[in-house]
Amino acid sequence: MSAGAPGHPEDDQGDKGGVRTALAGLTTRGRSFLAAGVAAAICAYVLGQSDLLRVGLLLSVLPLVCATVLYRTRYRVAGSRRLSPARVPAAAEARVHLRMDNVSRLPTGLLMLQDRVPYVLGPRPRFVLDRVEPGGRREVSYRVRSDLRGRYPLGPLQLRLTDPFGMCELTRSFSTYDTLTVIPRVEALPPVRLTGEATGYGEGRQRSLALAGEDDMIPRGYRYGDDLRRVHWRSTARYGELMVRREEQPQRARCTVLLDTRGDAYLGAGPDSAFEWAVSGAASVLVHMLERGFSVRLLTDTGDSVPGEGAEGFAGTGQGSADAAGLMMDTLAVIDHSDGTDISRAYDVLRGGGEGLLMAFFGDLDEEQATVAAKMRQRSGGAVAFVLDSETWVREPHEAPGPEDPGEESLRMLRESGWTAVRVPRGADLSELWRQADRERSGLGALSGGEGRS
Repeated sequence: MSAGAPGHPEDDQGDKGGVRTALAGLTTRGRSFLAAGVAAAICAYVLGQSDLLRVGLLLSVLPLVCATVLYRTRYRVAGSRRLSPARVPAAAEARVHLRMDNVSRLPTGLLMLQDRVPYVLGPRPRFVLDRVEPGGRREVSYRVRSDLRGRYPLGPLQLRLTDPFGMCELTRSFSTYDTLTVIPRVEALPPVRLTGEATGYGEGRQRSLALAGEDDMIPRGYRYGDDLRRVHWRSTARYGELMVRREEQPQRARCTVLLDTRGDAYLGAGPDSAFEWAVSGAASVLVHMLERGFSVRLLTDTGDSVPGEGAEGFAGTGQGSADAAGLMMDTLAVIDHSDGTDISRAYDVLRGGGEGLLMAFFGDLDEEQATVAAKMRQRSGGAVAFVLDSETWVREPHEAPGPEDPGEESLRMLRESGWTAVRVPRGADLSELWRQADRERSGLGALSGGEGRS
């Protein structure tokens, strides 16, 4: 039952299977009536009481008749499900709207609805609907919430039918289901002067944000269909023919967000773990840079990127920016730890790419991996690294830190190679770290050749 699309419950097929299904649907009351009827019939036969035999037959036949009538009932109902919204951040609520339409000419009896949801989204919702008139509809809704990222199936919707005496209950399921995508939490970041090189050459960032195009003062001859408002009168007078200003192809600043997903680089698990913070941080930076007009690319330590991503990433313009953000959020919703132990494949991808701003979220880095990460800076117009100290994320607050701090050596190596490296302790606020990175960059000079506000 996709949003707005009707679905119909599946009926059991086969007479033998139908009889078994009908008898299996007897409730406790129906089974009790059947047992009491059989017992009364046996006693009537032994004692020779014909009146008791009639009572026994009535008790036995009633649940069987109810089961047969209920099974032969063919309610024509259509169901639909609508998610609002279909993509929701972790720890936020989404509402699921269910709609049942009676498309037959007969009224329905008592209907009980039950929707299947994964346990992480909450308890299984159940609803009781009174008689639905022919052509009528009923709408109900429930809320779901998850602290864990992922894609969760909702459905199929089950329709439970019962007879007026409560002797039998039958369950029929709809065949379709929907998917709720729980994406990482995104934090709004303040604007700071972290700039990136534009593709190609020229004035860098200042030209890259000329989304509507900038005028090149080298004119060209007038062509049929050119806008007369672009006529360059000074050149027209000089050359003696109608000349128009030529539009330069706008350049765009590029940003690559590198997410380290190595399993051995993070300690702990759960919604408050270091890895989840890194995923949420990468999502926040991606959305922030898209909103600032950057061409954004998401890269992992395995060298993988978002399916459908171009060579220069997703462009952050208009509706395309929202679609690009949705694709990257869908990727981050299901991203998990990789089996790799190094980040060399990500370095190979970056080594073959162009200049641009590089934003990295690293887990624990040993000396070898810190050396590889330091080399990435050589191919980047600017580089900012958020290095998570995963030991602090699993250490209890009252526990004292160890005598050695291997993470400090990794930070030193990154900074010496030109990175703006920031350590991420447990429970750190990304906005404050974002400002800290800007302050540290300001002390070292511009990250790239052009200046601009991101």
